[in-house]
Amino acid sequence: MSDRKPKLAVFKFASCDGCQLSLLDCETELLELAAVAEISYFLEASSRALPGPYDIALADGSITTEEDVRRIQEIRKQSKILVSIGACAVAGGIQALRNYTSVEEYARYVYPKPEYIRSLETSTPMSKHVEVDFELNGCPVNKNQLLEVVAAFLQGRRPNVAPYSQCVDCKIKGNICVMVAHGVPCLGPITHSGCGVLCPSFNRGCYSCFGPKETPNAPSLGNWFIQEMHVKPETVERALRSYYSGSDLMKTASEEFGAARQKFGLSPTPLHPKNE
Repeated sequence: MSDRKPKLAVFKFASCDGCQLSLLDCETELLELAAVAEISYFLEASSRALPGPYDIALADGSITTEEDVRRIQEIRKQSKILVSIGACAVAGGIQALRNYTSVEEYARYVYPKPEYIRSLETSTPMSKHVEVDFELNGCPVNKNQLLEVVAAFLQGRRPNVAPYSQCVDCKIKGNICVMVAHGVPCLGPITHSGCGVLCPSFNRGCYSCFGPKETPNAPSLGNWFIQEMHVKPETVERALRSYYSGSDLMKTASEEFGAARQKFGLSPTPLHPKNE
């Protein structure tokens, strides 16, 4: 039987580095991980870069250039298991907001010489280009969930990451529902568990930085905001186009509300008017 340690690699694409910092934030647990797996490639932590193949590859960031496409395809070939981590890798991230307009227009506003910018028209998740074995949500990811995913694949089992919504975590923590008690719009009912319900714990509505939970019903929640809380469709549209604007669910739901806004010519309203 081979004594070789499994090889772990961590790759970065278009992102803010927050998800890789979550792994570094593991500290003691990261040392324990290094005892059972060889961290072969992780430029955020070490300049040592060993070639593949890799047993497990973690990749964060969205695919935004032709070079990104080629690189993720090569990483897929070199990796037995590929896990996309974070909102950017899973859904295109905040930068996927450009998918709703012209990237050239954005470039003209931001760069003094936009003609030097070479990028794809859209910011897309890794799953649009290669087969991904597991997607871990979050902006940034929860370090405990990240460790669970790595440990699970090292042990040859399926990761045990809760599929339920933030509302369950609010109940467990004893939080009073901000929608019921304070009339604050909250995306918690459709948002994946993982952040520790940080915003609702301070009477703020959830902004869905952990993305859609399994089998969410975004249209129903949006209609509730409009009909019962008198939030304008444009506001719902904008709320759904944030961290996970590139996900198919959020894109479809936001387009539905966007169409309603255009039809009725409604003006914007703050998402959390009582907190602003």
